[in-house]
Amino acid sequence: MDSQKVAIITAASRGIGAGCARELAAQGYRVSLMARSPQILDLADELGGIATQGSITNFQDLQRLVETTLTQFGRIDAVVNSFGDPPRPDLLSISDEMWIENFEMLFLSVVRIARLVTEAMRYSGGGVIVNISACDSHEPELGTPFSGTLRAAMEGFTKLYAKRYKSDRIRMVSVAPFFVADSMAELEGWNVPSDLMLGRPTTYAEFAKIIAFLISDDAKFITGTTLKVDEAYSSAI
Repeated sequence: MDSQKVAIITAASRGIGAGCARELAAQGYRVSLMARSPQILDLADELGGIATQGSITNFQDLQRLVETTLTQFGRIDAVVNSFGDPPRPDLLSISDEMWIENFEMLFLSVVRIARLVTEAMRYSGGGVIVNISACDSHEPELGTPFSGTLRAAMEGFTKLYAKRYKSDRIRMVSVAPFFVADSMAELEGWNVPSDLMLGRPTTYAEFAKIIAFLISDDAKFITGTTLKVDEAYSSAI
């Protein structure tokens, strides 16, 4: 088996996913990227990786992602489950179809990809799955209804999976950021406070270094938890 480690990153054509792809490639990982946008093909080529164009809400696309990764690289050591921003509708205007669509994106995709990669990780001696959550996941806000419901469920699954597979040296961690962007212009339409710690949001590159640390052996005892990266914005201890 090739000793070079392999990471899957979803929603990787831009934003947090692209930042993580660049950081992990710079740290020597082979990267297998997924996104709906054709831009993912260009990024994979730039980073010397591979790309699967598809949606994390589609099980067949996830299956194709994992099978392609194993065929090309022979192993999977890490997964970064990144997501696009869910919509922000008024609570009771959310249709059943919208609830189901976002449930598949923010929760069921995590369960499905865990099913698909766990045996490969066990075979290679362990692995890490990092789920990108949000800092309001346990403090529901009317403006972001899917975070307070579906991301909270994702974090519950994170704990259960970590308990189940810790003896196989497979870790799962969720990371809950506040605002992540390379410019304030990207945050137009959001209620951004005026007292950000450095006067600006965390950049994608800065946030990616946190993800890279959690995947590394330096974080080998961190599992089953949700790490807040939110400038103490959330009230929960």
